[in-house]
Amino acid sequence: MLRCHYIKDQVLLQTKDPAEIYRISIDDFVWVDMLHANLEEQKLVEQKFEIELFTRQEAEEIESSSKYSELGGEISINSNFLVKFGDTYTNEPVSFIMKGNFLITQRNVDLKTFDDAHRRMRPNAWQDNSNFQIFIWLFETRIDFDADFLEAIARDIADISRDLAVERNTDESLLIKINHLQEVTMLIRVNIVDKQRIISSILKSKLFPDEDYSKMRVMVKDVGSLLEHTQFNFERLEYLQNTFLGLLDIEQSKIIKIFTVVTVVFAPPTLIASLYGMNFRFMPELGQTWGYPFALLLMVLSSGITLFYFRKNNWL
Repeated sequence: MLRCHYIKDQVLLQTKDPAEIYRISIDDFVWVDMLHANLEEQKLVEQKFEIELFTRQEAEEIESSSKYSELGGEISINSNFLVKFGDTYTNEPVSFIMKGNFLITQRNVDLKTFDDAHRRMRPNAWQDNSNFQIFIWLFETRIDFDADFLEAIARDIADISRDLAVERNTDESLLIKINHLQEVTMLIRVNIVDKQRIISSILKSKLFPDEDYSKMRVMVKDVGSLLEHTQFNFERLEYLQNTFLGLLDIEQSKIIKIFTVVTVVFAPPTLIASLYGMNFRFMPELGQTWGYPFALLLMVLSSGITLFYFRKNNWL
């Protein structure tokens, strides 16, 4: 699907009709957003704007030259946008091409950032029709979304902390949840570092308008603060993981202690029973009527004395 914004008679308009896109002058375009574009739509954009679109493999490459490049007055950018599907997060590549006075975006997933931008670009609603301003607004909004993701993860971490501190929950599912949040935090960190590299490259660019550099510097500071927040989340998750393992060790130690006490308490009666189970001919107690009660009493006393000794030394 193609969604284009263009200027006609100093009014900002939009269209999704490929035939109309083909008729509009290239100088009138401001933004062309490509979502799940088919081959026919891709060929139309390449021929109309005299550019070469990225393949998904090219968009996912991690080399610096693939993330940001300037050639012949054309700026090409590939960035990862974090997307949440249910309880899982994933990074989806989004491509930007700025040439002349227009911006072309290429993506394969619905993003609220772009939906908000399209709603914002209504006739007489968008004050600055510069392609650079649209790009900056999209990136600023994405940084805000990344901050929201980090805040959501921070709330999940706080919930886990309460489970451990108050309820002392050592269920296996809690450890799995901690591991999941660690993976998500690493994914967000990769996403934020990707944006940091792109913004740093833009600050070195000679094609971006000078008046936009102040905004880019603010974005660099925002990204830096997000990286610090990410590191803080990492440290909290590591602390919670260590706390969980510590509580688990305590629980296991209690169980082992119980088994140890039981073993020691029943050791003397077992020894007594073993003695009276020997087949010697001369064992005077065997021939007495009080022999059996005597053996039982001896077993009970040996266990009681052992328990009393344990309690006296605060081992129980």
